[in-house]
Amino acid sequence: MPYKNLRTLPVYRKAMELCTMSREIASFVSHNKDLLKLYQSNSLRDHIADSLLTDAILIPQQIARAESSESYAVRMKSASFINIMIRNIISYFNGLENDGLKEKEYVDLLRKEIHIFRRSFKKWRKSIGKNGGGSNWGFNDYLGY
Repeated sequence: MPYKNLRTLPVYRKAMELCTMSREIASFVSHNKDLLKLYQSNSLRDHIADSLLTDAILIPQQIARAESSESYAVRMKSASFINIMIRNIISYFNGLENDGLKEKEYVDLLRKEIHIFRRSFKKWRKSIGKNGGGSNWGFNDYLGY
């Protein structure tokens, strides 16, 4: 069931909260550097912050993509991509801790937010898979039928 307004979708709202918190943590970790130029830095911490921010931004985009598509294959591909982004974000936490981040409270806050998001994501993933998991697995969409 595609939502007419994404802002009413609980998983999308949680993804946006995750995105906002990731932006704040990336800003803190990079010592308030310009977030759009973190990829140019030579610092490992800045690269991790850039990756954290990039992956957090991709999650709501993939939710929007899945919600706007009628294709079961596209919806499942988006859900799979979101799973990968969540795992990446968790690995960035470990990278920040291994890089010597002393303020682990911020990482713990983001971990809690990921945990809350995952619960909402699992419910959403089940709901998008109900309508249309036909036997063609999206091959007709791929072939243009």
